Amino acid sequence: MSDDDEVEGLRERLTKQGEDTLGKLAEDLMANPLVAGALQRAFDAREKASSAQEAALGALMLPSAGDIERLTRRVRSVSQRLEGIEDGIDRIDERLAGTAPASGLDARLEAIEGHLAALAKELQTLHAALPEATSSVSPRQERMKVSG
Repeated sequence: MSDDDEVEGLRERLTKQGEDTLGKLAEDLMANPLVAGALQRAFDAREKASSAQEAALGALMLPSAGDIERLTRRVRSVSQRLEGIEDGIDRIDERLAGTAPASGLDARLEAIEGHLAALAKELQTLHAALPEATSSVSPRQERMKVSG
């Protein structure tokens, strides 16, 4: 066995003995009604002081640490939701950017507009070529004028 092993073994034993001793001391202190009562009163006093502090801050219209913590959590939650929305919009934008050039939507719309313009010209030509193009209502469909 080397010196390092002996030192390590001694250190482990001392550590274990120290932990055991501290554990027994803590158990003995908690078993003592005076110490347990004093600890309980200290915790109660701490709770009352905290409540009084919150009431004082509320009266002064100042936020307490709890208020700030709740607000911080809400801001984080809103921030995470906003990041999710931004990611969704980015995905939609990428999809639209990827589909517009591939489908040739602009070119298709221009072709449709050209066809509509050509059809409108043909209709004007046909309308002008009709014999009754000047009169919009035939004589048989005119109303009789009644004198009153």
